[in-house]
Amino acid sequence: MKKIYIILFFIGQFVFAQNKVEKDTTKSQELENVFITANRTATKRKETPVAISKITAKTINEAKATAVYEIINKTPGVLMVNLGNEQHMMSIRQPMTTNAYYLYLEDGLPIRPMGIFNHNALLEINQYNLQSIEVVKGPVSSLYGPEAVGGTINLISIKPPVDPEFKFGVQADNYGYRRFQAAGGATVGKVGFHIAGISSLQENGWMTYSDYNKDNLNARIDYNISPSTRLISNTMYGKYYSDMSGSVNEEAFYNRTYKSTSNFTYRKSDALRTRLTLEHDWNSNSNSYITAYLRDNKLGQNPSYGIKWSPTVNPTTAKGEVNSNNFKSYGAIAQHVQKFNLLNMKLVAGALYDYSPVTYWSYVIDLKANLNPGEAGKQTVDSYEIIAEHPDSKLADYTADIYNYAQYAQFSFSPIEKLVITTGARYDNMKVNYNNALDKSTGSKVYDKTTYKTGINFNPFEFAGIYANYSQGFAPPGITSIFRTKPGTGGTTGVPADFYYNLEPATFDNVEFGGWFSLLENKLNFDYAFYYMEGKNELLNIKLPDNSTDYRSAGETRHKGVEFGASYRPSQQLNIRLGGTYAQHTYIDFKLSDKPSDPVQDLNGKEMPAAPKWSGNSEVSYYPDWLPNLRTSLEWQLVGSYYQDQINTVKYDGYNIFNARVGYQWKGIEIYGNVMNLTDKLYAYNVSRANTTNAQPTYTAAAPRTFVFGIQYNFSLKK
Repeated sequence: MKKIYIILFFIGQFVFAQNKVEKDTTKSQELENVFITANRTATKRKETPVAISKITAKTINEAKATAVYEIINKTPGVLMVNLGNEQHMMSIRQPMTTNAYYLYLEDGLPIRPMGIFNHNALLEINQYNLQSIEVVKGPVSSLYGPEAVGGTINLISIKPPVDPEFKFGVQADNYGYRRFQAAGGATVGKVGFHIAGISSLQENGWMTYSDYNKDNLNARIDYNISPSTRLISNTMYGKYYSDMSGSVNEEAFYNRTYKSTSNFTYRKSDALRTRLTLEHDWNSNSNSYITAYLRDNKLGQNPSYGIKWSPTVNPTTAKGEVNSNNFKSYGAIAQHVQKFNLLNMKLVAGALYDYSPVTYWSYVIDLKANLNPGEAGKQTVDSYEIIAEHPDSKLADYTADIYNYAQYAQFSFSPIEKLVITTGARYDNMKVNYNNALDKSTGSKVYDKTTYKTGINFNPFEFAGIYANYSQGFAPPGITSIFRTKPGTGGTTGVPADFYYNLEPATFDNVEFGGWFSLLENKLNFDYAFYYMEGKNELLNIKLPDNSTDYRSAGETRHKGVEFGASYRPSQQLNIRLGGTYAQHTYIDFKLSDKPSDPVQDLNGKEMPAAPKWSGNSEVSYYPDWLPNLRTSLEWQLVGSYYQDQINTVKYDGYNIFNARVGYQWKGIEIYGNVMNLTDKLYAYNVSRANTTNAQPTYTAAAPRTFVFGIQYNFSLKK
């Protein structure tokens, strides 16, 4: 351990960023990187007035991740929280949350339509089909629309190779996880294709009742009609089923008793996404595309988070739920890019139409709570059993047709050398025609908003630049929240159902300033961003004593911080990367209760829960000259302390963990091993509790030390 801390102290003498230097070249500096996500068209970093990072193919390949969070957490300012079996939530300029403040894209197209956000959307991703990942931090609603508030993650898939390529491999760990994966492609004449598939299986893991299986297949076909015209087909199908072990109580966590309290909770998903894109280059300064797409998603759950149990009212009984959320999407998006010789002007303009019919239902199940011995009022549950199901006792039952329409434009120009000004706007209109079977109501709700952004880039030197921007974010409440009965109403309560019809859209105003530089012949690269964002009507969840959730639109919140990252490559053998963020997330105006008898009336001035001030990810990678094709790395993940509850009474200390990776390639065969949680640290990904004095915390326990092994064969006919 002493040696590890000495190494980390050495890392701490630098301030370094995210994966910006490839092993075989020094020209991949951040200033020359080309990004697609921030401007919807290929743009150099020094002309992009936002905080953006790229995770390269090299980084993805070397991580050999079992889940996407292991890759995405390498981005400064990003904390993707593992909830087990590839389930997750996110923290980018927001606390760790499941709210709809993040936009997940697949080759620039949202994985979900507006209004049907799912914080677990990335569990559908095929890690074996990723070419790169771009992460934009802060609002980009002016280009991508609602939900692009805290951050936008664009997963860019592998394009068909020119020469035939094929790879396959197996991966396993010491806790019953194994994955089979294969991919291949080629270009024959005018047609190129790439196919990638994975099949994952978890059995008898370190946590009881935590099995899962996942199968994904991605296929892309490019037809080069002519040198200037292309037709691209992209299809994904995924099937997922997972036990939901849920969280554990405090005593079980510290005793490392990784025992699920239920053996009946689950999550299952069937997802199909397909698109057809026609691209055309009119000339060297003008190009257009139009994409038609279809989504078909089926999600069913008996969620562990849906179990409601009160230790003071009737501790031997509890309630659960079974739900189903299915939707289809039919849509199209068209975009045109026009460049002008005058002042290096560029215009990006487009429009989107999306029709998504959705059905949702949820019903109550009765549970028996088998208690652990303990003092009355402070007891904990050993296990739950299903007593009865009540399909006719609904917590939600609605159908809705969602119509999304948007149009956007962004304009950039350079009035003087080394200065680029960018401005843009987008209008979004979401109309929901609904039929709520529980209160027998029908109607329409419309959420619309025009969002703006403007920014400047100034690059006084070839090796350095600065930027500033103002941007707006917009997020209507998800329809799952609107049409869910409020706690204490509907179901078997005997109280008429009441709903969240009055939830308001959340709006955000963000101001940021940042910059970057590259020194020592591109061996040292550094970037940073300072941001200040205020949110109004932010949708927040209040955890009640029985673990049920109440939704509120907070009056105002504040989010501010600094993100930093850098990389230093003193030689071809050594690469050092450091990245992190310091942030504060605060309630400015949030009324918690209208009851005079409640001890806490508002949360004004309090820190938001699950909001660590410090978080970061750093890594030292070593590629020895004395043994070519060997790679080793040591990674450090930091998550600082944070409040477990909204009234700021108890903190969780956070954690520091280390991961080690090693791999060796001989000809086309690659053998590798990862050790996750190298020091076997006891820690939790998330800890939360209700806003009451005697509330008991729940811990989403993290895995003990895990050994991952794999072998992969790569075949290529490159000339």
